[in-house]
Amino acid sequence: MIEEASRTAHFRLVIRNGKAYVKRYKKSIQTRDEFTLWGILQLLRWYPGKLPDLELMFDADDRPVVRSVDFIGQQKEPPPVFRYCSDDASLDIVFPDWSFWGWAEVNVKPWGKSLEAIKEGNSMTQWKDRVAYAYWRGNPYVDPGRGDLLKCNATEHEEWNTRLYIQDWDKETKEGFKNSNLENQCTHRYKIYIEGWAWSVSEKYIMACDSMTLYVKPRFYDFYIRGMMPLQHYWPIRDDSKCTSLKFAVHWGNTHEDKAREIGEVGSRFIREEVNMQYVYDYMFHLLKEYATLLKFKPEIPLDAEEITPDSMGCPATERWRDFKAESMIISPSEESPCEMLPPYDPLALKEVLERKANLTRQVELWENQYFQNLTNKP
Repeated sequence: MIEEASRTAHFRLVIRNGKAYVKRYKKSIQTRDEFTLWGILQLLRWYPGKLPDLELMFDADDRPVVRSVDFIGQQKEPPPVFRYCSDDASLDIVFPDWSFWGWAEVNVKPWGKSLEAIKEGNSMTQWKDRVAYAYWRGNPYVDPGRGDLLKCNATEHEEWNTRLYIQDWDKETKEGFKNSNLENQCTHRYKIYIEGWAWSVSEKYIMACDSMTLYVKPRFYDFYIRGMMPLQHYWPIRDDSKCTSLKFAVHWGNTHEDKAREIGEVGSRFIREEVNMQYVYDYMFHLLKEYATLLKFKPEIPLDAEEITPDSMGCPATERWRDFKAESMIISPSEESPCEMLPPYDPLALKEVLERKANLTRQVELWENQYFQNLTNKP
């Protein structure tokens, strides 16, 4: 079953006696694989000797590949593939993405440093003084949904209450990333999150801004978004009528300023408190520990695997890649044990959570429909 997962995997990871060994199959996009492995090494330093032996396959591409429908009524079991996101039709195992330890190619610092910088940026412009429009900056060419979003930009004929900008990463690289500092992008009351080819790394940075996040209906999920609730942590946006949905969201926020500010602040507090690096490591620890208990074999180190250590991965690195690894390195073990895991939802409780999310989203859509109906009926 593990071997079947090698079909799409970028690397096989074996942990034996607290040490990490890697067999590489192919190179990932940029240095996703390197920083993911770096993060796992930091977990081993944060909780030394606490992880059991294990063996896993990791696919560092975007979209999930283990489709549930392929295993319905089959004798074979789905291969365990770790990756950064999944969806309701897939069985891929969701793991924190590489950018928690830095995304050197686009100068995004490790999450701990980024979070501190965004917090400072938040304090520079109070919510009531922020630009009263919805802001988005990104690459629109990775998915048709993003191209569709650009149609919602303001024109001389229509005001959709948005300010949308194309991020040219080639230009930013040449100019030293002077226009892409995340802490300088918390200047609008509302920020739009929309998926790219799959889930987008931008999610946590957008939601940390104290702005009300306008969350375009997603297909994919990462490891924390399912713990967030519409109208509590974000405002849901239709994916099939983005422009009207965004226009109403901004109108509602500007006519319910206290509530809009509260949604932004509660969403950001969730990101700061529940997605801080300590809890990221706790999630990784519990996920890998539970996974290890399911293995029905003793993990063995492949003959062509290499042991990886902070020195073997950190010393050869240069420039930002070296800096980010140094900034995200765990210097000493945690003084506390991993957090206690709550028991899983029973089916009824899970159903209630999902129904609450759906009902809150429908409530927003009803408000939106009524708003435009009233505009149409105006004399």
